[in-house]
Amino acid sequence: MLKAILSMIAGVAAFAATGAMAGSGLDAVKARGQLLCGVNAGLVGFMHADSQGVWRGLSIDMCRATAAALFGDANKVKYIPLEPLKRFPALESGEVDLLASNSTVTLGRDASVDFAGIYYYDGQGFMVPRKLGKRVVSDLNGATICVQPGTTTEANVADYFRLNRMTFKPVLIDKLDELRAAFFSGRCDVLTADLSNLYATRAAYAPNPSDYSILPRTITKEPLGLAVRHGDNQFADIVRWSLYAMIEAEEYGVTSRNVDEALKSENPTLKRILGVTPGMGKSLGVDEKWAYNIIKQVGNYGEVFDRNLGPNTVLKIPRGLNGPWRDGGMLYAPPIR
Repeated sequence: MLKAILSMIAGVAAFAATGAMAGSGLDAVKARGQLLCGVNAGLVGFMHADSQGVWRGLSIDMCRATAAALFGDANKVKYIPLEPLKRFPALESGEVDLLASNSTVTLGRDASVDFAGIYYYDGQGFMVPRKLGKRVVSDLNGATICVQPGTTTEANVADYFRLNRMTFKPVLIDKLDELRAAFFSGRCDVLTADLSNLYATRAAYAPNPSDYSILPRTITKEPLGLAVRHGDNQFADIVRWSLYAMIEAEEYGVTSRNVDEALKSENPTLKRILGVTPGMGKSLGVDEKWAYNIIKQVGNYGEVFDRNLGPNTVLKIPRGLNGPWRDGGMLYAPPIR
């Protein structure tokens, strides 16, 4: 009986300790007054530092949205570049608060971190020099393929080739700039990565983009998610609903340009989203103007996509799966109510 009581006390103590840790991440972020956001070392359109050292991209804007919700200021972010093998350890150790590094949501990863929303739907593909005459994936049998180690990309290509009774020779290079250099110098026949990565690499780094083709097939689903540490539930909620606010704003036609006018709307949904009707901010533990600040300072999801990836950028990526659900895309936010 005594042993059972002691075990129960230990269990309660462990639960209490876990609960204390659960809020510690958010408390630390608030006390610091700055969000530490882990990103890739550089990927045009998603996360890269421009010539002035200013970080830009879709993933960067996800970090900025969370900062706008937390602090009312989208610029209160410090970006920490991480190589693929170091990104999840950096999150788990507390080196970063939020990971926005185009990381694929998987069961194995979700068992050690918490994913707080999918911000881009992607798939793994292959880029080849046109001069090699490779037009479909089956043409790649026996090819030398450049790939980053410690990524789902590495595991996926091995699985795909094994399943289809094909062979390949991997060239494993951790640093993204060295990987690109190896491919464009001819050290490997093929570069495999998420399509978003391949589009960016061809547009921004190829000596002559028209000399390279991206094969017309993806071999995987790659939902790219925002990740926080396990158990930091309130912080995860803020990250998740910051993304949802951007998606909802696009659905209702609210942009960074007309959000002030939208404050006058009689639409009860918009009044809740923009904090005219209070309650949503209190539920998240942030200011009632949290979503207004995101839309005003960062924009809705469509604005962010177009600014970084759309038809007026070097990438020219179509919305496709990353369009609103009403247009046949995958973007669908739960109601803010």
